[in-house]
Amino acid sequence: MSSEDLREIRSDSPFRHRAESRDAAPQFVLPLVVRIEKSGPPTRTDALETAARAVLEILADERSTGEGEWAQAVRDWQDARIRKVVRRARGAEWRKAGTLPGITVTGAGGPAAGSGGATATDPATGTSPAAAADAGDAAGTATGPASDPAPAPAEVRVFPPVPLDGWPKELAKLQVSGTELDDPRPPAAPDRTRPVLWLSPELEMSAGKAMAQAGHGAQLAWWELSDADREAWRESGFALSVRTADPADWPALTKSGLPVVRDAGFTEIAPGSCTVVADHPSLRGGYGARPGRGRAVGSH
Repeated sequence: MSSEDLREIRSDSPFRHRAESRDAAPQFVLPLVVRIEKSGPPTRTDALETAARAVLEILADERSTGEGEWAQAVRDWQDARIRKVVRRARGAEWRKAGTLPGITVTGAGGPAAGSGGATATDPATGTSPAAAADAGDAAGTATGPASDPAPAPAEVRVFPPVPLDGWPKELAKLQVSGTELDDPRPPAAPDRTRPVLWLSPELEMSAGKAMAQAGHGAQLAWWELSDADREAWRESGFALSVRTADPADWPALTKSGLPVVRDAGFTEIAPGSCTVVADHPSLRGGYGARPGRGRAVGSH
């Protein structure tokens, strides 16, 4: 990265840190928990988009900035590698997770994924209505026969960063691996007037891994935006889409100058793999305008 690039980057951007200094810093992780009930799992695309919005919600929350109660943890996390770990929960596990301070974000549900912003619920107690729901409650509303209910809206709860080896017991016992979700049919073409997080068409990732990568992409875009662009995105409910890029478009996207996520290789894929390109309208400068800004990040 050139010195000209560095002058353009905000003071809270992760790009200001050298890789070696980030590795030497104490390592923190951003926990995300996705609700996956046996009777009504969300679609894959809705889960990915909701995870990305959850990351943006905690970055924008007043408790994460200045002298806020989460601010120091967020700063410590940003000064190291921006690790994210996605775990899954259902029933009583989900309710217990909801008793910890955090923000629950609800997706659009099923084929409506990508059509708008998410809903964030975080009362003063740090819980959400969904966290208090009975395990057997239906997560979605049927639109057809009883045997063919609509997919449940995704629910993702994000928590303040914790030390890599210091997870709360309510979250530490939740499962990481094996989080698999499907789309019953291909998602619609994204609205290009809104941000699109393009996933690599060359990599196979579990749903949990892809959720973390989508969160990385949203975070890198957030760090490069002006205050006005951040506020506009927030007012939209952090509207965005997550889609797999066309293989023919992927090489140009990774060289377009848009933020590029390069995985640190802790799980599933090789170190340095380009996983996501964050295509925010305010960051588009034309292909070849400047080298793609990448940062190695960690996720599970």
